[in-house]
Amino acid sequence: MDKRPRKQAKISTKSSTSEEVSSIEWEFIKMTEQEEDLIFRMYKLVGDRWDLIAGRIPGRKPEEIERFWIMRHGEVFAQKRVDAANYDL
Repeated sequence: MDKRPRKQAKISTKSSTSEEVSSIEWEFIKMTEQEEDLIFRMYKLVGDRWDLIAGRIPGRKPEEIERFWIMRHGEVFAQKRVDAANYDL
């Protein structure tokens, strides 16, 4: 039998003070057709480098662009997109 001392896993006792906001609670971000087109084209070129994409759209923050992308392409928001489209009619 091995007599060497075994390392024990460290257990963190810190409690998390940061609060996450559920993505379901996000408000839809309105973008113009030109902004959407630019976001899609830039995403093809640079991927998810939101800071680079936001730098090409005056007045938009990287977090805003990323949230727009997630809401536009995420499965969680599929039904909300359908509901919003029907509401606009």
